[in-house]
Formats: sequence, C-alpha cells, structure tokens
Amino acid sequence: MKKVLILCLALLCLCSLTACRDIFNEPVVEKPVVYLYPEEEMEVTVTLDYDGVLTHTYPAYNGGWTVTAAPDGTLRDAAGREYYCLFWEGASDTAYDFSRGFCVAGSDTAAFLEDALAKLGLTDTEAQEFLIYWLPRMEGNAYNRIAFQGDAYTDSARLHVTPAPDTVLRVFMAWQPLDKAVDIAPQELTAPERTGFTVVEWGGCQVK
Repeated sequence: MKKVLILCLALLCLCSLTACRDIFNEPVVEKPVVYLYPEEEMEVTVTLDYDGVLTHTYPAYNGGWTVTAAPDGTLRDAAGREYYCLFWEGASDTAYDFSRGFCVAGSDTAAFLEDALAKLGLTDTEAQEFLIYWLPRMEGNAYNRIAFQGDAYTDSARLHVTPAPDTVLRVFMAWQPLDKAVDIAPQELTAPERTGFTVVEWGGCQVK
C-alpha cells in the first residue's frame, strides 16, 4: 500500500511539473508598457482582458489599474507614488501573423527599428525605450524576421480604458532569430494621428 501511495504521489508531481512546463513554454508577451497622455489631469482606469496568464505586472494589477494621469504622461496611484507607465507581461498560445513583415540583418536592426517605430507613431522617447529593451537580443543575430502585429495581438490582449481615449496606438512586434535571410512580403507601416487623450502601448514576443 505504501509503495502504491508513493507511486501515486510521484505521478501527481510529474503531472504538475508537466503542467508548469506547458504554461511557461508558451510564447511570452514581453514588456508591454502602457503610457497615458490625457489633455488635462484626470483619473484613468485601465483593465486588460488577456487570453493567457499574466506573469508580471507593475504596479500590481489587482484586476485593473486606477491612476491619476497628467498630460506629460506622469501617473500617480492612490498612495501618491509616481510612475511613467503601466507594465505587464504574460504567456499565451497566440499564433502571430508572419505573412508580411521584414527580414533584417542583425547589424541593421537599430536603424530599421528607428525608422519603423517612427512610422508606427512612437515618439523618440518611447522608441528609445523600445530599442533599449529589444536591441540587445536582436542585433547579435545573423538576421531577424520581424512582423508588427495587428488583430492577432489586439484580439488576444484587449485593453479597456476609462474614460475612453481619443487615440489608441498599440505597437507589438513578433520576431524570430534566423541563421540566414528569407523572403517575406513587405508590411506597410502606418499610424493614426495622435490627438486628444492618447493611449500608447508597445511590447513584443520572440517566437521560436
């Protein structure tokens, strides 16, 4: 009986470990950060309806974020602590779209992203933060396949903001390191004009 009990416990542990691997082997949505730029100081609530598991948030998510946002992007919580953005990461099984995109030599990644992010509507400061995070992972590769996501991302990570913003800009990059160049149909990069209360988000995911 004791041997049967030990065997059952071992199988239970094995199943638990397998479940953990299944969760954490999913592609990780890395460092989406959300900036809020109202026209005047106001209280803003942000919630995320995500088809996956949130792994990290800051400030703590707790079902949503409610902050006082200033026109310069400064955020303040109920305790008076200041932030410049809202941060989250998560793991999901979202299938990203690589039907169009770019194949970029690792050494050309910085110049490519500077140009692409400007076309996608990020400010210099927002783009610099994007590059500081992603460039060390990409520029050492022979090539990178890069595709900026639309519905494949926004349909799986639905962002709700109250009061409703006038402009929403969500830039999400899926990418794969490559040993050699591949052909891929080019992607057109555009952005809406930033007017009124503007919400900006950027993030990315390395797809293996």
